[in-house]
Amino acid sequence: MNKWNLIIDIDKCHNCANCFIAAKDEYVGNEFSGYSAPQPLHGHAWIRIDEYERGTYPAVQTSFVPKMCNHCDDAPCKKVGGDAVQKRADGIVLIDPVKAKGREDIAKSCPYGAIFWNDELQIPQHWTFDAHLLDQGWKEPRCAQVCPTGAITALKTTDQDMETRAAAEDLRPINRNLQTKPRVYYKNLDSIEKCFIAGRVIHQKNNVSECFENADITLKNKEGEVVSSTQSDVYGDFRFDGLDPESGEYEIIIDAKSSGVKSVKTVLGESLHLGTISLD
Repeated sequence: MNKWNLIIDIDKCHNCANCFIAAKDEYVGNEFSGYSAPQPLHGHAWIRIDEYERGTYPAVQTSFVPKMCNHCDDAPCKKVGGDAVQKRADGIVLIDPVKAKGREDIAKSCPYGAIFWNDELQIPQHWTFDAHLLDQGWKEPRCAQVCPTGAITALKTTDQDMETRAAAEDLRPINRNLQTKPRVYYKNLDSIEKCFIAGRVIHQKNNVSECFENADITLKNKEGEVVSSTQSDVYGDFRFDGLDPESGEYEIIIDAKSSGVKSVKTVLGESLHLGTISLD
């Protein structure tokens, strides 16, 4: 059985908010019988974009992460809501706007904060994967259709194929510790979950400070094991990414060939920039 999945590439999201606007345009003031009641104009963000920042000046990275209902296979809302919440064969979760009347407990059951309570209508509401459009023959939900950078991709395939693709492309659900088996996968999650160590290498040439290009730089952990290696770029910059937060002591060894070898030690809590490292 083919089921719907959503893939979001964090590194491609530029916070244009087209997905947010498309959801507002589709649902505010519009009722789709059997699928959803109208979304209120204010207070609901069925698709939202969260901002994450890591690093310190002059190496600061901002990432934008679209978030919505995950249409979990082991959905907490389904466990709480009973027949008021439907898990369709194609993977989509729907909250019945009639059967869910007065059921604020359904909204509170979502650990992702993706179900909103409509005070006026007294119902819980969420992003329905645009199921009403897909059932009419649409090939993708509007959030994927309007994304100008291709950050959002909808895919209908088997669970086995999705599992294979996820492993090959390092696609992971967000907040995996919740273990709800989400159908929304993220690419480049390291951009918000991991840390980096960066720096800049310079040397003196003709009494002028210049960036040192192509220095061989090695990162070792506190046990002296090589974690990664790289080279400084034309600006003398280097960066080691994908490191665990609060992972402790590291040594950065800079081999500048004829200009000598230099070692710098640091302790990693959160992403950091070591500043300018002079070889002289």
